Order: sequence, then structure tokens, then C-alpha cells
Amino acid sequence: MANILLVEDDEALNRGISFKLKKEGYNVFKVAYLMEARKIIHSENIDLVLLDVNLPDGNGFEFCNEIRNINNNILVIFLTVCDQEVDIVTGYDIGADDYITKPFSLMVLMLKVKAVLRRKVKVRSKKIIFSGDIVFHDEELKVFKSDKELFLSKTEFKLLKCLICNYNQIVTKDQILNELWDIDGNFINENTLAVNIRRLREKIEDDPSKPKYIKNIRGIGYTWGQGCKLND
Repeated sequence: MANILLVEDDEALNRGISFKLKKEGYNVFKVAYLMEARKIIHSENIDLVLLDVNLPDGNGFEFCNEIRNINNNILVIFLTVCDQEVDIVTGYDIGADDYITKPFSLMVLMLKVKAVLRRKVKVRSKKIIFSGDIVFHDEELKVFKSDKELFLSKTEFKLLKCLICNYNQIVTKDQILNELWDIDGNFINENTLAVNIRRLREKIEDDPSKPKYIKNIRGIGYTWGQGCKLND
């Protein structure tokens, strides 16, 4: 069952949500402070964070950014009284999977928790991604373009995976650099990233000077420019 981190400083609400989640069979880590939440994010395999915005020792939006830099696969649902349009837009812009304003029904919350976790399981269960004339085999570590296998370096493959698996999002340079950090501790810097982006474009783009797959978002990072279909 999924591991859920609940970050909520309202003691009664924290207790009520935690009780309901445990009753549904989830493993719950409940805290009231971001300091505690950071320790758990780094020490436990968290699937979903239920996150308030206004907390005693910090801001939930900032913590969501930290989570995205640590592990882009962790789901985040905001639970907050911040119901202005600008707040909701901010939440989704920084990578929230859902945004729930208080007061809310525990039944509705449980339905949303189940829905986002189902999406995560569905993505995990897929082995092949189709995008344009690119076919990406994650487990087999193979990539094909127009039925011809492309031979990528380890770094190029990890870079492609980072982009194609987040095809509906802008991936910042910091997020990419974290993904490309070598398991042996070899650091990948921005210059090396730019070189690998160029090499990868030369292999997957029809015209690297006019890329349709790897789009540059000036000053921020990159995004995968084509829609993707996951195999059943």
C-alpha cells in the first residue's frame, strides 16, 4: 500500500485525515512542520504528499518545489484555505497533482487520493512509450526512431527518459541535473547538459536546428514537444 506524508499543522484535521487514510489501508507519516517533512522525504519511500500551504515554519509552495527537485515522481496534493485563483494557478504551475481548498469532505479527499495514486500505478506499469516516430523501451534500455534502433550513451538515455517521461511538463535544468547525477558521483554540469542535449537532438530530430521533440524553454529548462502514448 502507498506511503503518504501528511503535512498539516491543524491538529484536529491532521488527526482526522490520518485516521481516515489508515482506515483505507494507507501507511501514513503525519507531521505539522516542514522540518519534520523534509527528514521523511529523504528517509522514506513516499508516494504522495498531502500538503498545507501556510505552515508554522515555512511555505508549502516552496516545499513542493523542493520535492520536485528531489523526486519528480512523488505526487503532491495541496490542502489549503488559499482559494484565490492566483494561489490555485501557482499550485498547479509548480507541479501539484491536485489542489483542494478547505473546508473539504474527507470522502472527496479519499476519492482524489485514490485517483492520483491510480494514475501513478498506471504510469509505472507501462513499459513502452510511443511519441511521434520515437519508441522508448524503458526496461530494455532501447530507443527506436522509424523502426531503427538508436544507440545512445548512458547519459543520453537518462536525459531522454527524464524528458519523455515528463512529456506534459517543463523540466527545469536543476531537475535534469539531479536526474543525470551519476550513481558513482560523477557530476554533470550545465555545459555538459547542453552538449548532451545537442547530441541527443542530432540522433532523434529530423532537423536538430528546428527540434520538434526537445524544446528549449529559455531560462528555465526543456520540455518534450510531442504527445506520448503508453502501451497497455
